[in-house]
Amino acid sequence: MWKVSSPAFGQGEAIPAEHTCTGIDRSPELAWTKPPDGTRSLALLVDDPDAPDPAAPTRVWVHWIRYNIPPRRESLPEGAGNAPPEDGSLDARTDAGSTGYHGPCPPVGTHRYFFRLFALDTMLPDLGPDADRREFERATAGHVLATAELMGTFLKA
Repeated sequence: MWKVSSPAFGQGEAIPAEHTCTGIDRSPELAWTKPPDGTRSLALLVDDPDAPDPAAPTRVWVHWIRYNIPPRRESLPEGAGNAPPEDGSLDARTDAGSTGYHGPCPPVGTHRYFFRLFALDTMLPDLGPDADRREFERATAGHVLATAELMGTFLKA
């Protein structure tokens, strides 16, 4: 089974403040096991399905999209989402209106944040910096070999 993890937090645990708007908002380090055979690229989607209020969610908020990550990579270092990619991968637009990592910053309640890593059987075309989740999902449709998922939580004090 393919897995993604972080030394910053475990499955279902609280995301440390340094990776959120109450801290320095640096993307956490992520590491993963070897992707399945036939993987040509990896893609990362970080989102919050509890926006704006977990008691009455109305949308899924996208915090980071990075795609065309080389499959030979085994991790993304802390802060990778706060700088332009250096390995040929690309970022798509988040719901904050820009590219790169935008950490948890819920207006109310404890929210869940899903870090989903997709093993793809293709390299995606350059979707452009204005591409959003819809374009990303259209491009990955039919190309996902496996998905690894890490979920963390955050409550803004």
